[in-house]
Amino acid sequence: MPIRNSKPDPDRSKKLEAFGRLLTIMDELRQNCPWDKKQTLESLRHLTIEEVYELSDSILENDLNEIRKELGDLMLHLVFYSKIASESGAFDIEGVINGICDKLIHRHPHIYGDVDAEDEETVKQNWEKIKLKEKGNQSVLGGVPNSLPALVKAMRIQEKARGVGFDWEKKEQVWEKVREEMEEFHQEFNLYEQGKIEKQLAASEFGDLIFSLVNYARFIDINPEEALERTNKKFIKRFKYLESESSKEGKKIADMTLDEMDVYWEKAKHKEQK
Repeated sequence: MPIRNSKPDPDRSKKLEAFGRLLTIMDELRQNCPWDKKQTLESLRHLTIEEVYELSDSILENDLNEIRKELGDLMLHLVFYSKIASESGAFDIEGVINGICDKLIHRHPHIYGDVDAEDEETVKQNWEKIKLKEKGNQSVLGGVPNSLPALVKAMRIQEKARGVGFDWEKKEQVWEKVREEMEEFHQEFNLYEQGKIEKQLAASEFGDLIFSLVNYARFIDINPEEALERTNKKFIKRFKYLESESSKEGKKIADMTLDEMDVYWEKAKHKEQK
C-alpha cells in the first residue's frame, strides 16, 4: 500500500549497503570469533540493558556523537539476537524487520487505511484498542513489562489507562489528588510526632503520593524519569565539586560541618548559573 506524502530517499541504497555490511560482519564474527561464538540470547541480555542505559545517558547529555555510537551498539545487539535465533530456525533478521513493518502498518490505519486521526491523542487511543484486539481479551495493562523500573512503570500504566479513556479530565483535578495524597502521607508520618510509625502503611501512602506526582507530571508534559535523572546528575556534579574544591584547600569532607559543606554547594550552584 502506498505511503501518503512519501518522499524518495536518494541515499537508500547506501543505507541498505551499510546494513548489509553489518549482517556480513555479524556472520563472520559468529563463525570465527571465540567470544561471539559463545554468546546466547541469555548472555547478551544484561549487556543489552547496559547499552540502553548508555544510550539514555548520551540522550540526556545531548551528545549527538555518543548517541550515534550507542545506537550502533544497539543495532549490533538486534542483529546478534536475530543471528543466534536463525541458527536454531526460530526466526531471522528478515522476519524481525517484516514483523515490525507489518505491525506498524496495522496499527496506523489513519496512514494505511481509512481511519481518521488528526491528533496525537487519537493515535494513541487507536493504538491501544488495536493492541487489545490483537492480543484477545488480555488486560489493557498486559503490555507493561514487569521488570520496568517503578517510576517508568507508573508512567506507562497511566498512559495505557488513558489510551482507553480511564484518566482525569483536567490537570487541576490531578493536583488536588496530589494534595490529598500528601496529606494522607503526612498523617501516617507526622514530622512533629516522635512516636513509632507503621512503616508498611506509611510506605503505601508514600507510593500513592509518588504515583499521583507522576500523574501530574504526565498532564503537564514532563517525563518524571528523565526529570529525576537530570536532578541525580545535577546532585552528582555539585557533590563532586564540593569534594574536589574542599580537597584543594586541604579539607576532608568527612571532618567538615554541614554549614562548611554548604558554602561549596552554593559555589557549585553559582558556577552552573554563569
